[in-house]
Amino acid sequence: MPRPIQAYIDQDALEHNLHVARSHTSARIMAVIKANGYGHGLLRVAEALTAADGFALLDIQDAIRLREAGYHQTILLLEGFFDAADLEQIAEYELTSVIHSDWQIALLDAYPGRGTLDVWLKINSGMHRLGFTPDRVAGAMEAVRRHAAVREITLMSHFATADEARGVSEQADLYHDIVQGWRVPRSLANSAALLRYPATHGDWVRPGIMLYGASPFAEVSAQQLGLKPAMTLESRIIAVQQLRSGDEIGYGGLFRADRLMRVGIVACGYADGYPRQSGRVEPEAPGTHRPTPGGYGGAPVLVDGQKTRLLGRVSMDMLYVDLTALPQAGVGSVVTLWGEGLPIEDVAHACGTISYELMCALAARVPVRV
Repeated sequence: MPRPIQAYIDQDALEHNLHVARSHTSARIMAVIKANGYGHGLLRVAEALTAADGFALLDIQDAIRLREAGYHQTILLLEGFFDAADLEQIAEYELTSVIHSDWQIALLDAYPGRGTLDVWLKINSGMHRLGFTPDRVAGAMEAVRRHAAVREITLMSHFATADEARGVSEQADLYHDIVQGWRVPRSLANSAALLRYPATHGDWVRPGIMLYGASPFAEVSAQQLGLKPAMTLESRIIAVQQLRSGDEIGYGGLFRADRLMRVGIVACGYADGYPRQSGRVEPEAPGTHRPTPGGYGGAPVLVDGQKTRLLGRVSMDMLYVDLTALPQAGVGSVVTLWGEGLPIEDVAHACGTISYELMCALAARVPVRV
């Protein structure tokens, strides 16, 4: 019998979330499926999102896999090409490439093809990660436009604070000042901007996290946005321990019981992708804690559909959950680590991280079913 942990990927939820994105915009949708479809599986996600107008990812081999699997949509390489050989494959497989730096223009200048490449020129409007600064955009645009191999150009940028109170106005205004006068397609909006700032939609929107059923906003839940979780991580309790007052659990003994407690041992650990830093039990919660680093538990979990919490430090293959208030739970009880019934954002917040990281960290050893 296999170890009881598994991840369930709901392709219907992915399709539903794409429909939610579509309901907010008339722009074409470039579904972001980088990082193995945010941990959900590249081809599995592409199949569910086949109604998208395009797919955006990083690795050229992943893009080729999509083409060879029969996907004819625009496929965008978000970091572009890295050497001259990439340009040959980009042309062969009719891929679209971001150009964000002078060294890529230099590689393009050496490429002998004619009329075979679509490119997205990236503008650094304030993220200061990739892209041409405002004073360099006109020169980069001219260099790309005059190249014999370039067929179509789209102008793009990326928001740094679309999910925060600060909003997008500063970057959006700068972007629009830069691009005015050029009649080419434009792309700005990520998930947060797609949902909150219709004026930024342009010709292409690039939803990512919302497609997987998580909210891009700290103050608005995925359920409130009409999104459904696409990944549910489940395991089972494989042992139960009875604690007396004063008993400590886990590496470092970071949780100490102050009363009689029941604790379930779950077949899931950081080698499965669950964060070792699993939050901290608040002082008013039962139990006492020593002020040592490493986390004390506290992240929410469901046991047989009932909410409880982690205790102690997550180890490589196992973690502890509090069963004291769940007398019916025991060996074999189903444990939901995140997903259906337990928003991944809630778990991420308790663990001091973001839902993107939890999804992408799902380990290869975890079986996946659809």
